[in-house]
Amino acid sequence: MVCVAIAAFVQAQVKRTAKGPIKPREIGSTAVVMDETLSVLRLRPGLFAEPVQRMRRGRVIRILGVTESDGVKFYKVSAPPSAAGWVQADSVFGKFREGDDARLATLVRSMSGFDQIEAAVEFFTLYPNSQFRPPLLLLFGDLLEEAAAKLSKDANSRLDRREMAASAAPLHSYYLNYVGLDRYRKLGVIFVFNPSTRQYHYEGSSWAELTKKFPTTNESAEARKRLDSLKAKMTKTAN
Repeated sequence: MVCVAIAAFVQAQVKRTAKGPIKPREIGSTAVVMDETLSVLRLRPGLFAEPVQRMRRGRVIRILGVTESDGVKFYKVSAPPSAAGWVQADSVFGKFREGDDARLATLVRSMSGFDQIEAAVEFFTLYPNSQFRPPLLLLFGDLLEEAAAKLSKDANSRLDRREMAASAAPLHSYYLNYVGLDRYRKLGVIFVFNPSTRQYHYEGSSWAELTKKFPTTNESAEARKRLDSLKAKMTKTAN
């Protein structure tokens, strides 16, 4: 009986192979460009192939094929609205590939400046239930509070005080319309403003999410401290 079962299994595998090669699981999946250093779209698979364009972070692509060349894996992709070609597989992230959330979390931690903030937002969109979400939520809030301090310094040096004094517009409206906030608003980031100290502060959404969705984590305890500190900063008066 065992021999018969083995023979049947082998025969089934032969029939399956005869139908053609098994389609790689990536094909048909969508992914997001994250690593701009590797995101060159090329006419053919290969590190020496003619480039079409370098795709920006956040570009959504669809995987049409898979191959290897020059020691790396390449995806044949369509990149709306009209681009197509081959891109190194390491440059994109998605839900179709196991471990991509860990890989992207590591990439986010290694970055700096606005790029790090932008990449973190993409992580939160891609992986709402990842085990790496709590530490990144805490980091994200801290990065934005650091950014708020820099924005405060820039706004206070660039906004014309004579112009603000001559206008009938409220002081806080000048600050909350400051051009430096624009790129953060595009990411859905909100900064609040204390008119007394003329300081921006991150409004704390990522910390609040930590306390509500991940209340038993170490990060949640730290987030509560950040939220308490925010309340104190928003009620602080100028010396």
